[in-house]
Amino acid sequence: MSDFAAMNGLYFEDLEVGMSAMFGKTVTEADIMAFAGVSGDTNPVHLHDGFARSTRFERRVAHGMLSASFISAVIGTKLPGPGSIYVSQTLSFEAPVWIGDTVTAVVTVSHINDERRRVTLTTRCLRGDDVVVDGEAVVSVPRRTPRPK
Repeated sequence: MSDFAAMNGLYFEDLEVGMSAMFGKTVTEADIMAFAGVSGDTNPVHLHDGFARSTRFERRVAHGMLSASFISAVIGTKLPGPGSIYVSQTLSFEAPVWIGDTVTAVVTVSHINDERRRVTLTTRCLRGDDVVVDGEAVVSVPRRTPRPK
């Protein structure tokens, strides 16, 4: 097996409706600061205690896109995994995430389009039992190449 072949995740033929994978991470102060630096989103609701206290959140809140990025982690590393290509993603931010919260991204295969080689995934980020991000992704997944005879 070539090094390249060893890097692939699941192939299109491996996928079935209902398959699921997850990734969890506890959001830290360092994560928020790093995300602000990388994304350029320096909204003080994420970075400034005094400002955040004056908002409806009453304390600093993690970037919604930080939590949503955990969905990308699942898609790119687990389901379908390496080799899959993001085509689209819808997101609805349902609840805030605080420093110290553990967020678990859950991705589930909900539809398979054989003709277009596309897979639709239900995407959710949870804090315990609470949905903090809800959405749907479409990904393109490589087919398994036939082995030489």
